[in-house]
Amino acid sequence: MACVVDALISVSRSRIGAVIIGRNEGERLRLCMASIVHRVAATVYVDSGSTDGSVQLAREHGAHVVELPTTGGFTAARARNAGWRALLRLKPSVELVQFIDGDCELVEGWLETAAAFLDTHSAHAVVCGRRRERFPERSIFNALCDAEWDRPVGETDACGGDALIRAEVLRAVDGYRDDLIAGEEPELCLRILRAGWGIHRLGAEMTIHDASMYRIGQWWARVKRGGYAYAAGAWLHGAEAERFGVRDTFSALVWGLLLPAAILTLAIAWHPLWLAALMLFPAQITRLAFRFGRGSRFSWIRACALVLGKFAEVAGILNFARQAMRPGPARLIEYK
Repeated sequence: MACVVDALISVSRSRIGAVIIGRNEGERLRLCMASIVHRVAATVYVDSGSTDGSVQLAREHGAHVVELPTTGGFTAARARNAGWRALLRLKPSVELVQFIDGDCELVEGWLETAAAFLDTHSAHAVVCGRRRERFPERSIFNALCDAEWDRPVGETDACGGDALIRAEVLRAVDGYRDDLIAGEEPELCLRILRAGWGIHRLGAEMTIHDASMYRIGQWWARVKRGGYAYAAGAWLHGAEAERFGVRDTFSALVWGLLLPAAILTLAIAWHPLWLAALMLFPAQITRLAFRFGRGSRFSWIRACALVLGKFAEVAGILNFARQAMRPGPARLIEYK
């Protein structure tokens, strides 16, 4: 019986390849490699200009390494595209591609669970699971990330950076958009959904992520990148039926720019009592805190971060607007 199980696992692994992307991930990349290379038919590591020995480390673990040229700018989308294309050239028999970021560790059993789901759900192209933070207790910013990863289980319209995707679908939609410096996964998922495929999130544990965020500046940069992604998505697809990215962009602009600007303008030009309208912000925080967890301590922190984060998102939207008006590759917004 054990021999039969081992044979089935071997067949399953021969169908799956892995694409890892990274840039100066250090020990995090070591954990990532150790968690996946022996579980798949082949692993491709795509490096974006690391200077910490990541390339040699990946080779030592048996991964095929692709070093992205510096020309054209580094993006996660460009790295993932280079990865899955190299993987399918290396192992044409691969049917399923597990994408994983270099700061993540794959949970044992995930590949079998995810592959089994796709085998029994032929209309689905993508499956993802629960990503958790490695050290949520070490900083409030890590804890906020962990809460962000806790998404509803079931049919979804986005998968995040870690996901198992059918190789045939990647070919059909031509992968990610190389020029997107943020928001490349939801944009890919939009095109996959339009092609008639489904995307599903399982409740199973998938990866352990190490955000390593301990300063407010890191949190600000990460949220700013989210605003950039909203604006880029709305620019590309906002006028189409899905109104992709429009709601999130509008929400950020209202709370992070238009509303405070209007209140301050009215207070200066009309009457200082208009400043009382700024109470809309604590009211919104209170509403969100009770929605998140009936007013628990962490729900208040999370609510404050969500409302204050609108200002960071506006910074990201304005950053996108500036870059859209001038030629050349966009600069990455990194928080590590």
